Amino acid sequence: MPNENNFFTRLRKQPLWLWAMLGLVVAAALYYSFGRPTVRTVGTTFGVKRGTLPINVLEGGSVEALESQEIRSQIKGYQGTKILTIVDEGYLVTDEDIKKGKVLVELDSSDIKQRITTEDISYQGTLAALIQAQQAYDIQKNQNESDLKAAEQKARFALMDFEKFLGKSNTTEIIEQIGLKLDAYTNSLEEAESELDLDPQTILRLTQDPTNQPTTLPGPGAIAPKPAAPALPSAIVPPRAGKGRSTNKSDSAFAPPIDFTKYAKAELLGDGAARQELRKLEDDMYVSQQSYELAKIKFEGTQRLFKEQFATKMELDNDSLNIKQNEVKLASARTALDLYIYYEFTRTAEDFLSKYDESLRLLVRARKEAISKLAQSRAQLKSSERRWRIESEQLAELREQMSNCVIRALRPGLVVYGGGEDRRFGNEEPIREGATVRERQTIITIPDMTKMSVRLKIHESYIKKVKKGLKAKIQIDAFPDQKLEGEVIKVGVLPDSGNRWMNPDLKVYITSVSISTVQDWIKPGMSAKVEILVKNLDDVVYVPLQAIVPINGKHFVFVENGIRTEQREIQTGEFNDEFIEIKSGLKEGEKVLLRAPDGTDTGGDGKNADEDKDVAPGKDGAAKPAAPAPPADAAPKAPKNNRAPRQ
Repeated sequence: MPNENNFFTRLRKQPLWLWAMLGLVVAAALYYSFGRPTVRTVGTTFGVKRGTLPINVLEGGSVEALESQEIRSQIKGYQGTKILTIVDEGYLVTDEDIKKGKVLVELDSSDIKQRITTEDISYQGTLAALIQAQQAYDIQKNQNESDLKAAEQKARFALMDFEKFLGKSNTTEIIEQIGLKLDAYTNSLEEAESELDLDPQTILRLTQDPTNQPTTLPGPGAIAPKPAAPALPSAIVPPRAGKGRSTNKSDSAFAPPIDFTKYAKAELLGDGAARQELRKLEDDMYVSQQSYELAKIKFEGTQRLFKEQFATKMELDNDSLNIKQNEVKLASARTALDLYIYYEFTRTAEDFLSKYDESLRLLVRARKEAISKLAQSRAQLKSSERRWRIESEQLAELREQMSNCVIRALRPGLVVYGGGEDRRFGNEEPIREGATVRERQTIITIPDMTKMSVRLKIHESYIKKVKKGLKAKIQIDAFPDQKLEGEVIKVGVLPDSGNRWMNPDLKVYITSVSISTVQDWIKPGMSAKVEILVKNLDDVVYVPLQAIVPINGKHFVFVENGIRTEQREIQTGEFNDEFIEIKSGLKEGEKVLLRAPDGTDTGGDGKNADEDKDVAPGKDGAAKPAAPAPPADAAPKAPKNNRAPRQ
């Protein structure tokens, strides 16, 4: 208790100015704790500017040639080919090297040499088989001509025998009636050969006996049905006009039967052999008839004499016997004539017609056999030709691969190993002497140094601004003092597929910017920065990108106002790599913080998170730190550093 009294006693003894100072401190503390309207912090500021804002896209990339000659391995085979020798990387191929045929790459050709030797032996055997097949085909054609001529000759002789017996006019009438004209069967073999270029079913049909119904080629183990007989080509079996005589063995009779007896007349037979025989028989009958008539007349006279007793009984009996003898002779001559007409003449005519018909059958059979043999010979010839052609192509291909083992200079330029980029597949070795290269693998690339470009990867938030034909400024990292100009010549339509495997969330588009001038110090693979000039915004208010803070899907800045900091909502427009257009909310000359004060609540509701990723890329093409972002047409989020913007 005494101690408390001493404490208050000492306080009462303090001067008034000290009590006043203490009151000010307490009031200030209460004011800043409960009554401040804005946040106060210490940081870098930027004065809001008005003027021309260039809209551009700044991106880094690598130099490459627009046109390049890629020298690939042309050696076929999954096992690959070893590199025996290769020119040093970076070697400059000159026009003099091209004239001298300088060897750039030499591949191992030992295996190809062995394959060429083996293939050449097989090729020679195939060539001999082809020559033999060609000769066999020619021999078969000649043999077919001989066989057909012999068959045609036999048919002509059979026709001549028929004409000789029956007469030419009668024979012609009968032949036309039954449709067996020889001219229809004497087609040349060349006409029949045209039927050989057909499918196997047709070839089978052509080589079958026309009297039997052809069958189709059955499958393994199948029983082939017998369809209706199709019509054979005219070159094989000639048509038979009119009421023809059937050639089917089951129908050997005439249809209708031919009555040869109507031709058994001397005036109809002409000069045929049948006329001579018929005339002889008719003459014999005529002589017998005359003898019989004379015998009757003599017998009648002897009877009258016998009545007058001028002739004896014996003479009368002799004349009577003579009548009977001549009567028998006449009957015999008449019978002989009838037998000849109705039997011998008909049988002989039928026999000659049958022989002629059979000769035509033999002619058809000979033609079909000729076609069958010729088809087999031609098939063998074509098979030999195919084998020869295949082996010729294989041998030529091996020789071409042999020549491809030595790769010579064809155009000037700088030698670069591989395809100019890291495109190795699986366990492929780097290009060097002793390495194994696969088929179609790029061994070296010779770029055209007169047409160079910069290959960029533009983030998807900027790609809609980049158009073909836009001008660009280029700076090579190795030569920062050299300023180059260029033009956008190609803009990717789809995102880069190679980048998709490493970072699926990052979408970049391959863009090429040509370099307008030719510089001998520019080399493929050099790093470069490219500023693509999109357009200029005149008389606009702008601030650095770092000053924009997204809060709950809206854009804010922190404006310095004396000793206080005011949080103010703004409307943004277009932006470049450093600055963004302010459409409303700020005035020229106001100062904004380049970093949000510590403890600022940005909402964190997750809205527009995807838009933040799309709209806020960094200079290296990667997305800015994740945070709730403004809409796509607003400013990107500021980076974490506090670097001062370029003035």
